[in-house]
Amino acid sequence: MNKTLLLIICDFLLLNLLALTRWEKAEPTPVHRPPVPQMSANAATKDQDLVAAMQTALADERGTREALAEKLTTTESTLAEREQSLGQLQAERAQLAATLTGTQQQAADLSRRVAAATQDATMTKEQLARLQRELDEKRAEAQRQAEAIAGLEQSQAEARQKIEGLSVAVKVAEQEKVLLKETAEVFKKQAAAERAEREKVTATTVQLAQGVGDLAEQSGALTREIRENRPVNANVLFNDFLNNRVKTNFTAYRKSFLGPITRTKEARTVFITDGTQIYALLHIDDTPFSLSENGADWEKFTAEFTRPPAYRTAAERLDFLSLDPRVVVLPVSAAQAAALGVKVYQTALEPFKFPEAVLISGGGTGYGAVSFKLDASQPGYVSVDNRLVTRLFGEFAPSRGDLVFSQTGELLGIMVSGSYCVIVNNVLPSSSIRTGEDVTAQGTGRILDELAARYRRLPFRVQ
Repeated sequence: MNKTLLLIICDFLLLNLLALTRWEKAEPTPVHRPPVPQMSANAATKDQDLVAAMQTALADERGTREALAEKLTTTESTLAEREQSLGQLQAERAQLAATLTGTQQQAADLSRRVAAATQDATMTKEQLARLQRELDEKRAEAQRQAEAIAGLEQSQAEARQKIEGLSVAVKVAEQEKVLLKETAEVFKKQAAAERAEREKVTATTVQLAQGVGDLAEQSGALTREIRENRPVNANVLFNDFLNNRVKTNFTAYRKSFLGPITRTKEARTVFITDGTQIYALLHIDDTPFSLSENGADWEKFTAEFTRPPAYRTAAERLDFLSLDPRVVVLPVSAAQAAALGVKVYQTALEPFKFPEAVLISGGGTGYGAVSFKLDASQPGYVSVDNRLVTRLFGEFAPSRGDLVFSQTGELLGIMVSGSYCVIVNNVLPSSSIRTGEDVTAQGTGRILDELAARYRRLPFRVQ
């Protein structure tokens, strides 16, 4: 709203005041009346009419001002709601424009009335001054309203700028979203490529590992084949035997009509295995028992292994092998073997690969190379040259209980006589005696008699 509009409104109000005054009903002043009282009455009537008109105009103006204040309050409260506030401001602007148009029309009518009224009468100075003051007030009020409208327009512009800023932010966010999606696709493709490359590397590694494993197996097989086909020096075998022999102590007790009999035996042997169980290999002459005497029931029988400095462990039983009644073994657990810390010898899978073997006598008192021959009439036995065996210190002849090793370091067998060796290729027992403080119930005499009968049935040459 500008100054021209305010002036038009003020003029309109002034013309309304003039139009409301009924000039045509004013009676002419009689000559005989005093002029001063008559003028006072007329003036008073006019002043009352003017005051009433002015009060009416002020009331209307006050109503208009309150309406404008309410509209301003509504505009301020709805300004925070951006787009909705913008629509309301536009509606209010359109309404003000319509009001301005109506006001301009009223001003035109008022101008016409003022022009008509000025022809009929003139206003006094006081009326003009009062009207001037009212006009100034209207102009000030119009100025305030104009400033309020300008503030509303500025708020509208700021709201529009905020909306535009939000629109730009939304567009930027959408662009960033698209960019992130493209980046994610690129990363996904890179991850797929890396995964494929990793799978190729893994496959190559597996192939290399398989190749290395195959090569290792081939190398191990070749090493075993070389080791199996290459004879070991007798000195090395004897030194290995000395480092791994185990001292075995036996004690047997029984009563007789001549008094109690206690027999003790000490032997030095090694542990062997058939792949499933570990055993200590001995000749029956290394035990308290004998096949050359009548069997008697023993009451107590113990067997234990010792190894310096102070380790001792007991055997649970003594097994007589089905290979020959003179060959006995003591089963040993894996824990006992580990505690003793000795090597466990494998039985020879190919005992006849070499024509000679290494014989170790007396649990380590001597050793030497011996030749042996197969005897078709005595399967399971080999004939050993019983002539004097040359060794590092002196000479000796094979005897019962001597251990025979193949030149690959595996156990070949045990001498059961001075000229025959039993090939130990299995450890199946034919009978057993359990150790303990009371073994009377086992009938050891009967077991020994049966073993002696088996021994007597053997061919004379292997006895």
